Amino acid sequence: MTRLPTRGFALVVVMWILVLITILVGTFTVLARTESMQSRFLFDATQARYAAEAGIHRAVLELRSPEMETRWVGDGRSYTVEFGTAILDISITDETGKININSADEELLTNLFVSRGVDEAQAMDLADAIIAWRDPSEEPPLYGPTEDDYYRAGYPYGPKNGPFETIDELQQVMGMSYGLFMEVEPAITIHGARGSNFNMAYAPLEALMADPEIDRETAERFIEEREMMHPSDGEALILPDGTPVMARGGGVTYSIRSRGILENGVWAEVEATVMLGTDTLGRPFRVLRWKENTEN
Repeated sequence: MTRLPTRGFALVVVMWILVLITILVGTFTVLARTESMQSRFLFDATQARYAAEAGIHRAVLELRSPEMETRWVGDGRSYTVEFGTAILDISITDETGKININSADEELLTNLFVSRGVDEAQAMDLADAIIAWRDPSEEPPLYGPTEDDYYRAGYPYGPKNGPFETIDELQQVMGMSYGLFMEVEPAITIHGARGSNFNMAYAPLEALMADPEIDRETAERFIEEREMMHPSDGEALILPDGTPVMARGGGVTYSIRSRGILENGVWAEVEATVMLGTDTLGRPFRVLRWKENTEN
C-alpha cells in the first residue's frame, strides 16, 4: 500500500487556505469601499437637494422684495447665488407667460403643437381633443374624440368633461404622447391668464414660438434682449411686429427651478410651482407642483 506524501499534501491545503483568505479579504475590501462611496454620494446628494430647496425659498424672498429695482424677474433669466459651499442656479417663470390649457382656443393650441414639429392636421386633432376633454358638457363634442372613440382606441376612460387639474393630466388626452408632452411642458400652465392671451414679457421660448410670426431665432433674440432689461427701467420690449410689451402686471404664481451644485460637482435640482401670499398657517407661499432630480 502506497503512502501519500503528508508534507506535500499539507502544503497544498495551506496554499488553498491562503488563496481563500486573500479572496475573502479582497471581497470585503471592495464591499467596504463601495459602501463608503455609496454613503458619500448619498450624503452629497442629500446636501445638494436641500441646497436646491433653499433656492426655492430664496427665489420667493426675492420675488416679494419691496425694492422694485432689485426684485427678481420671472422671465426665465438665471440667477446665481452662493449657499454655504454650494452654488445655486435659480430661474423663475411667471405663469402668466405660459399658455393656459384650460382656456386656450383651438388656434393657439394648434400653433403650439405645430411649433414643436407636429404636422398641422395632427396638431388640429390634438387641439380638438384638449377642448373636448375640458368641455363640461356630457354631450358628444362637435369636434374631438368622444367617449366611444376613447374606448375603441383601448383607453379605459373617456373625456373628463372638466378642467385640467394638473398639466400632467394632459398626457391622458387621446393622441398625446409622453415625448410631445415633454416638448410642450415648459410652455403650458393651468394657473395663467384666462383666454388665449399670455404675457410675452415673461413667456418661455416654447410659448413664444406658439406665435406663428415668431420662429426660434426670433424668440431667442427677443429673450436675449429681455434679459438685458429690468421692469423697473420702464422700457418696453418690442415684438417682431412692432408691438410693445411691458414687463409689468405679472401674476402671483411662479414656476421656480433651483439647482444646487456642490464643489465636487454633485448636483440636485428642484422644480416647484408656487403661489405667493400668506396661507392659513402663515407661510409666505403655497406649493402647487413639485419635481426633483439628482445626478452625480
